[in-house]
Amino acid sequence: MTTTTGTYTPKPGAAPLGRMIAAQAALETKMLLRNGEQLLLTVIIPTLLLVLFSTVDIVDTGAGEAVDFLAPGILALAVLSTAFTGQAIATGFERRYGVLKRLAASPLPRWGLMTAKTLAVLVTEVLQIILLTVIAFALGWSPQGNPFAVLLLLVLGTAAFSGLGLLMAGTLKAEATLAAANLVFLLLLVGGGVIVPLDKFPDAAQSVLGLLPVSALSDGLRDVLQHGAAMPWGDLGILAAWGVVGIAAAGKFFRWE
Repeated sequence: MTTTTGTYTPKPGAAPLGRMIAAQAALETKMLLRNGEQLLLTVIIPTLLLVLFSTVDIVDTGAGEAVDFLAPGILALAVLSTAFTGQAIATGFERRYGVLKRLAASPLPRWGLMTAKTLAVLVTEVLQIILLTVIAFALGWSPQGNPFAVLLLLVLGTAAFSGLGLLMAGTLKAEATLAAANLVFLLLLVGGGVIVPLDKFPDAAQSVLGLLPVSALSDGLRDVLQHGAAMPWGDLGILAAWGVVGIAAAGKFFRWE
């Protein structure tokens, strides 16, 4: 008796790599958006800070409308909250509970998992930026400058914060990551030029604070969106350096267990 291959013959094996990364990225995005603490960091705090400091004269932001100074800094804060703080905390607890160890044994390669996490961060950032931009426009924001420069700053800022967040999550215990990531978020919020201009700090502190990635991102965005600069090469260089160091260190020292 002759047998023929049926239409529904099983074909075991892993799905195409691109499909696996896309599915994992979608899952990571849903997990980020469903987490109450993540929403507090990524949406509520930046929105409240933008509205409060734009409508109440608390900090001297110099000449012009306060929102023109604040909006670029809040966009930088949004990238910090998602790419660094949120990702570090989520990944740290995934590592503690053995989630990363199990995912590392799946057909999805480890670099594919990190790629999916980065895509989830980018999707979340796009939603953040759209929301904050709409609010800023409602408050009277008048941005200018080169959109490509803004995009490049945001991408390099995401790379820098993502690398540093994964480095922290992959080397510290989950509880230590939770405390450290939130502490860094608060310190950079105050001293990173997000809300308080760096020229309000002593000269010695300004030279140090200006080298921080959040300072470079907020100052670069401000130079473009508020002052119309074409391409803030100095700030881009600082972000690129942090990105290379952070990603390289995370790749070398990240522990999956």
